[in-house]
Amino acid sequence: METFNTFADRMKNMGVMNYLKISLQHALYLLHHGMLEDANRNLSRAETWRYGEKSSSQEVLINLIQAYKGLLQYYTWSKKKMELSNLDEDDYAYNTASQTMLNHSWKTSVNLGALIQTPGVWDPFVKSYVEMLEFYGDQDGAREVLTNYAYDEKFPSNPNAHVYLYNFLKREKAPREKLISVLKILYQIVPSHKLMLEFHRLLKKSEKKDHHKLGLEVLFGVLDFAGCTKNITAWKYLAKYLRQTLMGNHLAWVQEEWNSRKTWWPSFHFSSFWAKSDWKEDVALACEKALVAGILLGKGCRYFRYICKQDHQVLRKKIRRIRKSVKKYSIVNPGL
Repeated sequence: METFNTFADRMKNMGVMNYLKISLQHALYLLHHGMLEDANRNLSRAETWRYGEKSSSQEVLINLIQAYKGLLQYYTWSKKKMELSNLDEDDYAYNTASQTMLNHSWKTSVNLGALIQTPGVWDPFVKSYVEMLEFYGDQDGAREVLTNYAYDEKFPSNPNAHVYLYNFLKREKAPREKLISVLKILYQIVPSHKLMLEFHRLLKKSEKKDHHKLGLEVLFGVLDFAGCTKNITAWKYLAKYLRQTLMGNHLAWVQEEWNSRKTWWPSFHFSSFWAKSDWKEDVALACEKALVAGILLGKGCRYFRYICKQDHQVLRKKIRRIRKSVKKYSIVNPGL
């Protein structure tokens, strides 16, 4: 470690134009090795360093250096917060810890404030700052920070910004319409995000017909992605919602979603290979997929036929219900 520190110091002095960048890299290396005090000293020296006129690139680096100092102060604040939760409010130690926390939160907010107003992706800094604002009851301040981070056009598109805003609004028990509006943007950016199933549930509870239609689109969208093909919850939701949608006389909604997928979903989800593999690995998943396959492709679908032929004593009744549902709801023969 001593050799590396010596090397880093030489590099800073040899290339003064890169002093801030090298100092930041040095500090990150120290942080990675758990040397928090050394990292903090390194950042403090870099924070006050100046060479010539301050350029815009130097200003961004200085803000970043200050922000990492803020993260270190947040770490101390967070530890004090844990200590506080184990103390009695009437205890002298409680007041001492509380005052220490307040001092660190003020320093942290100063160090983080400039950076999170600069366009960029600053997830760990924003999360830390918002946590402290919420802890001290500044809900309006936290909401403003998260709203700007998610919606300010100067910032790059960032799915996490919308996730943070959604989780904050959820903690605030915001109206369903507000939650839907946030997740709708996240859906446009990452249609396979794990929050999409929650988005579907919110849409289903809405009284608006276009939300119900979007709820179907969201489920199909999730299952378009290879990483979600084994998600039994998504298949359960789709199997149930297909029946509800068709019972509500919205065959056109289902056909609209299926028309763009009927050339590739059969091999992607419903091949004989997947039928055998799914049945072997997870019979519950196989049954949900068989119902969806039967509704979308009819009784002739290989996946549906394979699952229905299996002689499973425990699932015999379930398979019988799947057959009945397919006969009633299949869009291949919607009148039968």
